[in-house]
Amino acid sequence: MCGISGFVGAGERRDLDAMLASLSHRGPDDSGTWIDEQRGVFLGSRRLAVRDIDGGAQPMCSDTGDLVVVCNGEIYNAAQLRAELEAHGHRFLSSHSDTEVLLHGWRQWGEDLVPRLSGMWAFALLDREQQRLFLSRDRFGQKPLYVYRRGDTFAFASEPGAFRHHRGIELSLSRRGLHKYCAHGYFPGEHTIYDEVRKVRSGHNLSFDLRESTAHSSRYWTYRIEPQGGCDEHAAGAWAEQVRALLQQSVRRRMVSDVPLGIFLSGGLDSSAVAAIAAAERGAEPLLSFSVGFEDSSFDETPEAQAAAEIIGTSHHISMFTAQRLPAVLRSVFDHLDEPLSDSSMLSYYVLCKSAREHVTVALGGDAGDELFAGYDPFRALRFADLAERVLPRRVHRGIQALVSRLRPSHGYMPIRFKLDRALRGIGHSPALWNPLWLAPVSPNELEELLAEPIELDDLYSEAIELWDACGAEHPVDRSLEFFGSLFLQDDVLVKVDRMSMMHGLEVRSPFLDRDLVDCVRRIPHGLKLRGGTTKYILKKALEPVLPASIIHRPKVGFSAPLGQWLADGAVPLDFDALPAGWAHQAVRDKAQRHREGRDDHRLMLWNLFALSEFMKRDGARVASSAPGRAPATPDL
Repeated sequence: MCGISGFVGAGERRDLDAMLASLSHRGPDDSGTWIDEQRGVFLGSRRLAVRDIDGGAQPMCSDTGDLVVVCNGEIYNAAQLRAELEAHGHRFLSSHSDTEVLLHGWRQWGEDLVPRLSGMWAFALLDREQQRLFLSRDRFGQKPLYVYRRGDTFAFASEPGAFRHHRGIELSLSRRGLHKYCAHGYFPGEHTIYDEVRKVRSGHNLSFDLRESTAHSSRYWTYRIEPQGGCDEHAAGAWAEQVRALLQQSVRRRMVSDVPLGIFLSGGLDSSAVAAIAAAERGAEPLLSFSVGFEDSSFDETPEAQAAAEIIGTSHHISMFTAQRLPAVLRSVFDHLDEPLSDSSMLSYYVLCKSAREHVTVALGGDAGDELFAGYDPFRALRFADLAERVLPRRVHRGIQALVSRLRPSHGYMPIRFKLDRALRGIGHSPALWNPLWLAPVSPNELEELLAEPIELDDLYSEAIELWDACGAEHPVDRSLEFFGSLFLQDDVLVKVDRMSMMHGLEVRSPFLDRDLVDCVRRIPHGLKLRGGTTKYILKKALEPVLPASIIHRPKVGFSAPLGQWLADGAVPLDFDALPAGWAHQAVRDKAQRHREGRDDHRLMLWNLFALSEFMKRDGARVASSAPGRAPATPDL
């Protein structure tokens, strides 16, 4: 696990050193560079040593020196690929480095290496003979990879803030990116906070020709829901057996580590499944598990986590996240977060990772279970949204919204007014907009008020609309599964997991994102994922031999923090002066006041804009804002 960066073209060693220094939290164990000043190629890595501690240093070169690679991530099938390559006559220098597999795999298969990989990765490989730099990102984008291109300079990095440390790179804030961030709470698709920086999309490769100074992007994998077969009990039993076996295989693959390993355990279905399988795999050797607790009982899962730990047999550690800890956590998070993110669970996740890192270097988590198996409330809401659209006149919609607004707000976990307000946001819009509007921290009307200008919904939510329209399956549940798996999971959840864990030099692995398991789950009919009102039906059935019914059928509690109450109490020091010029600052302050007075619940909007304001305070002054009338810049890729 590492932070990687590099560039081709203008620049010097000190530019690379500065970029790497900004990524030091991602790799506290070692730093390395490879430089060809004559050709203007600079590659660097900050390393978190997890596999082959002595032989896995980066950048790593082939024995002839014609190939050089820097990699962030883990290749879980490295041992199998190594055996296959050795059968082809390759001789390895390290004992078991997964990074070295990339060098030999490239020599044997070229770009066909990438589809063979199972794991999480973002790597850059220099082929000196072909004179090209080849970049690749894993199927779900678990590991980040950003690129910058202007003139003769091409640069890449694990985090976008690294580009600010190259003296020849100038950045400007992206108006379109800012609007999408407010609407989603994250940056969807290839968008970032900067006009000149783009993400390498998940499941994509990017090749940069050093001779011609041209870049070409290509997709090698797409997450597609392609349901097969029926939903009878015989089919359910067969799918359940496959899911259980593949999840067990996935956990087994992710337990290979040369450093201490633990488990995130909330007591819910997904994390308990991973913990139970891992504990069975570990045998008599003790397994450490970790959770976060809160004083607000509606958010606190520590009794359930402790009970699950006792059933499974882990040595459990609980870290209490109190309001008194909040100021220090806020400072630390926003001192290191180099792009806005308003996932309300990121603070809890930060505390969880900090606690785990005191004992282990690698942790397994239950991320992606909800996105793959239809575990969220919006999946249940689909049928009611469809009914409301077909049966209720628009004037009735407005009447319902007026009644909901009269309910007293509550700052507990998912209060009734909060749920109803979320659900009603989608009514009156096309089904393609239901999911993003239900999740939106800032509604379209609020965004127009904030910007003091009209917005185009088709552009604001273009990524969600494109996914909905391109889905080969017609049922709304299947289309929603693609939205959550291809957009929300990749651009929100996994960004949170990566950033909060790497702030502590902790590697987090996600068994539910195993290549073989995902290929199975995407083919299961939606009726076996959402069965009546039961979410994650097939996963629950698969885990019946693994977990007791008390865990399998426990009501879902999302991993979050009592932000609503903290915002109302003033524990979060709301200050919006740093928001972009021209935005309606006073309108935001008015909403903050109504939230404090208990008249409205604006927790998601206030947190979204607070996170943006904190970024602007620290980093906004270093870059220029796009002028309102200016077309956004587009990297030359």
